Amino acid sequence: MNRQKVICPLLIALAVDGSEHSHAAVELIRDLPIGGPHPPESEVKTSITILTVVHPRDASEYAARMALLGHTQNYLRQKDFIVNTELLTGHPAEMLVNFIEVHNPDLTVLGAKGLRATLGFLLGGVAQQIVEYAHCPVLVVRAPYKGLQRILFVTDGSEYSQRATEYLGCFPLPEGAEVTVAHVTPPVSPPELIIRHYPVGADVYIPITTPEIEEAQALQVEQEKQTGQTILDQAVASLTSSGIESNRILLNGDPATEIIEYAKENHIDLIVCGSRGLSEFRGFIMGSVSRKLVHYSGCSVLVVKGKLEPKGK
Repeated sequence: MNRQKVICPLLIALAVDGSEHSHAAVELIRDLPIGGPHPPESEVKTSITILTVVHPRDASEYAARMALLGHTQNYLRQKDFIVNTELLTGHPAEMLVNFIEVHNPDLTVLGAKGLRATLGFLLGGVAQQIVEYAHCPVLVVRAPYKGLQRILFVTDGSEYSQRATEYLGCFPLPEGAEVTVAHVTPPVSPPELIIRHYPVGADVYIPITTPEIEEAQALQVEQEKQTGQTILDQAVASLTSSGIESNRILLNGDPATEIIEYAKENHIDLIVCGSRGLSEFRGFIMGSVSRKLVHYSGCSVLVVKGKLEPKGK
């Protein structure tokens, strides 16, 4: 991957809690090509704030969390990062969202602790809540962390995907990372079922396909492919202009399912996608693709809700 320029995130919020996923998040941040010397003409400095939250009921963990902050700070400073720490008290998700709203970081990073493949995640899960309610890009890291060598960028051509494309274009990926751009076309709509009711019950009748129906379905498939290729071309061109060479893949089916399966089969390290976030009616995106990716994928996921803009500009 030949990168012409790199515009790093300026303010990073890194939430830690001592879990294996939290340790993976720290290792990922440490691997990013940020920090250290900057060009003389640049006044841009990357700052990482390490956060941990102690619940009032768990005040006994105060000393352990302070030690965790200190250890993580020293570890990251080995790469010349500008590192600050902050211990918050309260409900983890609420306190982290409040911190994000006040400080407006360019990127929030945390481990995917406690996520389970069950609908019970609707009632909790700090990582899930941060992705839903934080108004900034959120990187959810899953253990074990094995580096960022294979990146899957998912696009649907929407303005949210375009923002994600811009963000990825200036995200500090490690040298040599391989980026694949993916778009998922919808499956062909099957003929509608016809239910015939009788006094003793009901029969289900599936209409017999005709040449006309098959021709219409083939035309639909071809149109979706052409649209998908156009979306892929636009995303690849945008990344190329940012110095990122990428491959492309066109999938078909349920978006979340196809993306998760592709990521698993191809050993993807990081999925990147855009998201519109929540509307005023919280819960509006209950079935969104980004939510499913964060919850069910077996790798780290970066959800972008806005593009990177240097502070003070």
